[in-house]
Amino acid sequence: MRPADAPDGGGPSARQTRRLRVRSRAARSPARVVVVSFVVLIAVGTGLLLLPGMRAHGQLVSPAVALFTATSAATVTGLTTVDTGTYFSTLGQVAILLLVQVGGFGITTLGSLLLLVVSRRLGLSTRLAARTETGVLDIGDVRRVMLGVALITVVVEAAVGVALAVAVHATSEVSSWGGAAWFGLFHAVTAWNNAGFALHAASLLPFHTDAGILLPISAAVVLGGLGFPVLLELLGRVTPRRWALRRRRAPAAAPATRRQLSLHARVTLVGSAVLLVGGALAVGVVEWTNPATLGPLGVGPKLLEAFFSGGVTPRTAGFAAINYAHARPETLVVTDVLMFIGAGSASTAGGIKITTVAVLAAAVVAEVRGYSDVSLADRRIAGATVRQALTVTLVFSALVLVATLALMPLDQVGLDRSLFEAISALSTVGLSAGLTPVLNLASQLVLVALMVIGRVGPLTLATALALRSQPRAYRLAEGRPMIG
Repeated sequence: MRPADAPDGGGPSARQTRRLRVRSRAARSPARVVVVSFVVLIAVGTGLLLLPGMRAHGQLVSPAVALFTATSAATVTGLTTVDTGTYFSTLGQVAILLLVQVGGFGITTLGSLLLLVVSRRLGLSTRLAARTETGVLDIGDVRRVMLGVALITVVVEAAVGVALAVAVHATSEVSSWGGAAWFGLFHAVTAWNNAGFALHAASLLPFHTDAGILLPISAAVVLGGLGFPVLLELLGRVTPRRWALRRRRAPAAAPATRRQLSLHARVTLVGSAVLLVGGALAVGVVEWTNPATLGPLGVGPKLLEAFFSGGVTPRTAGFAAINYAHARPETLVVTDVLMFIGAGSASTAGGIKITTVAVLAAAVVAEVRGYSDVSLADRRIAGATVRQALTVTLVFSALVLVATLALMPLDQVGLDRSLFEAISALSTVGLSAGLTPVLNLASQLVLVALMVIGRVGPLTLATALALRSQPRAYRLAEGRPMIG
């Protein structure tokens, strides 16, 4: 019998033609799938938060609050217009946590992983979409990356959650083990995903001198900010080879020479260390005598808080251990720079990424020294990579400029606070100088747009909006305009 959806002529039906067209578009532009997936996630999250029972005391969540919170959670930013711990019920907090987890894991990566578990195979379009989300350089590595991401996520969040539950139970903030377990789980998930949501109105200010709270969160933030490819590469180096040999039931072989880390991993690790130490020193020196931040503390707590507030949380984590509304202007500038840079590529962090800055710095050095090639460490950098880094930086800078100029007249606020909130939203950081909760609806929509763009990335969004690439079949004559 002829299938119901098959045409009389035996050719493909209209339904099959539409499916082929959709698959073809997904294969040509997987970035478009990523953008649409996050928009759908935000829409679903907004609708979920509008349901009865999501707000405390039986009230309904405001549509504006639901949209802003769902966007912030799905994009793992952490900016809020209300107090998460008191405005939302426990059910609402669970919904926010699920949005953070799905958003951090990447909705396309999660969908691909579920498809892998069910069907044991991946289609080309799904692999391409997951490649765009995770930053894998080889399509053949997508399956390994997704399984590794799932395992690492569970292990880190469980370990940090237990450590936080034990630490907070010893304080006067949470007395019951049930409340301590929820505190640990919530903050472990938001820390690993660099989201910055907290159950206290003052974020982590009540624990600003508690090493048992700040250090586990710092570990989760730093690991989550390295990026999945780097973490998997590091795990591959520390996993004993004899375990794999035993699984294959092969005789033990002589240990092979261990290869050095990839250029991406080396740049990410070194850059993270430099920003971690440099940010901590800068904030510590500037705020050391500020009576509104570090001034009243002892030497040990000052060093701990400088490390957390200067080196860890500005790297798109978003947890506040100092009141940035009372911080000195120099601290806001340093934090702006750290937020703008962000952390590692293919991580839960935002910003233009460490590797982008490293490539641009290498290009500047090469130009100053008169080299024809751009080199970084022991590798030559392709011209396309340099152009991509330059494009990302310029697009981010333009978006920050436009958003800052939009926020200033909309709410009549100064340059420093508007710039701080704009960079925090675009880099999906979540830190606030006290401006976000008092913004009007128009300004909140500006931040919503910045959070979405910052999560999917300017180049990813541009690729998604472009119907197709149009390579030129010719080359123009070379021109040499004056520079400088």
